[in-house]
Amino acid sequence: MSSTLKVLQVIPKLGYGGAETGCYDIAHYLPENDCESFIVTSGGELLKFIDKKKVKVIRLPVHSKNPLLIIFNSIALIGIILFNNISIVHARSRAPAWSCFFATKITGRKFVTTFHGTYNFSSKIKKFYNSVMVRSNLIIAGSNFIFSHIKENYSEYLYEKKKLLVIFRGINVDYFDSTTKLESDEKKLLKKWEIEKDKKIILLPGRLTAWKGQEVFIEAINLVNIELGYEAFNGVILGSDQGRDLYKKKLIRLTEQYRMTKQVKFIDHCKDMALAYKISDIVVSASIEPEAFGRVAVEAQSMEKPIIASNIGGSNETVVDEKTGFLFDSNNAKSLSEKIIKILSMDKTSLKSIGIEARKNIIQKFNVEKMCFSTYSEYKRIIN
Repeated sequence: MSSTLKVLQVIPKLGYGGAETGCYDIAHYLPENDCESFIVTSGGELLKFIDKKKVKVIRLPVHSKNPLLIIFNSIALIGIILFNNISIVHARSRAPAWSCFFATKITGRKFVTTFHGTYNFSSKIKKFYNSVMVRSNLIIAGSNFIFSHIKENYSEYLYEKKKLLVIFRGINVDYFDSTTKLESDEKKLLKKWEIEKDKKIILLPGRLTAWKGQEVFIEAINLVNIELGYEAFNGVILGSDQGRDLYKKKLIRLTEQYRMTKQVKFIDHCKDMALAYKISDIVVSASIEPEAFGRVAVEAQSMEKPIIASNIGGSNETVVDEKTGFLFDSNNAKSLSEKIIKILSMDKTSLKSIGIEARKNIIQKFNVEKMCFSTYSEYKRIIN
């Protein structure tokens, strides 16, 4: 085998989610450290940003859960591994992980998985399907919460030779930096969103799905209006419905019920999330189910914005309550409304202090360089 480390990452699609951006970051970090980098994916919007001189991209239908396609992908991966002399195969989702599992068994290469979520299971068959994520030589958990989840639910698959560790997901703190945004761009985005900056803006980012807590957010805003007696801010729900038309209609009806159609805006997509954070005064992560990591809370802190996040899952690890942000009781609109009112009543000095501590927290613990270095170090360890 060649002395050069060659890493093949396999991910269903390269979109803008946490798993996808992590894959993208590692892929570009490796060539800077004299490693060869490969990605197998079915497609995705991030593909156009990949530096093709540094990273070799191979298209396969690895997004599919069809057993026949999983077998087809296994055979294709065997060819890719042998032809390119791949050292390590790193899977980031269950369906492609099965293909990777079979391919690495046959080729004798090292297998790495990253456990990006809790992967619910209601039957033994579903649990067995999920178990592929702990059938690797190295299992990476994105947070201590996920680490505990793996230990509690998949202990029967964890043997002495398997290594399970936490590598916190990281973000690009240079991109999520409030000082890099131009005032002219802020004005353009406000105009595009048709929002006047005469009131504060409260932002809830995340795809439109019930567990992200949009209903709790709307109910909390209504409670704040009742408590204050007037509409002190504009609410922005930023995220695609991804085909969930009925759920979006339900949210719109809820704003109509509370007579907040002018106060709450629904925005499908924003190409520059750092700019979206910059024009906002408060950021909310209202998930009613545990986030494996909670990227919104981390990005908001990096932008020095006060974050209010549910007190479950990864947010408990990324937000230092009352110091770098605020935690509220999950799925509790009253608790969320109280935190919003608290921030609205804070003076500029206190808010500035929280922002400074928040960014410091992210730079020290959750920056992308640290994540990439830790992952690269583990790659070298399992090869050696």
